[in-house]
This record gives sequence, structure tokens and C-alpha cells, in this order.
Amino acid sequence: MSKKRRRFTAEFKARVALEALSGEHTLAELASRHGVHPNQVATWKQQAKEGIVASFAGSAKANQQDTTAQIEKLHAKIGQLTVEKDFLQQAFAKI
Repeated sequence: MSKKRRRFTAEFKARVALEALSGEHTLAELASRHGVHPNQVATWKQQAKEGIVASFAGSAKANQQDTTAQIEKLHAKIGQLTVEKDFLQQAFAKI
């Protein structure tokens, strides 16, 4: 007889993890209230902590990459416009 594995939504996990992070109740109390094992609550709590740190670190890094990409794109555009300007100056100088 096989047991079907329970699946929890991300919203449920986040709600339980936030309650665990608040520290108002013990992990055992939260586990019994939500019908999960205390180790699972501890795992979700740890994942939430890591996710918070990563979200702040990731946004700064992503923002820096976006800025770098935008600067490279603008430098390429400046080079293109400079070439076009020089070409047109030479063309009008011959007239």
C-alpha cells in the first residue's frame, strides 16, 4: 500500500514560515496547528531566512548587471552615432 505524498502550496509554506520567524509560538505548536511535522516547519523557516537574504543580495546584483548592460548598449550607440556624424561631415565637406 503506497502512501500519497502531501503537497503544500507556496502560500501555505510562506505563511507557516512567517509565523515561525515571528517567534510567538514554538515549532511544535505551529506544526500541530497546521498538521505538519516540526522538522518541516524548521526547514521552511530556514528556507525563508535564506530567501530573504538572497532577495536583497540578488536585487542589487541584478540591478548592477542591468546597469552594466545598459551602459554597454549606450556606448555602442554612441560609437554608431559618431561614425555616422563623421561620415556625413566628410560627405558635406566634398560638396
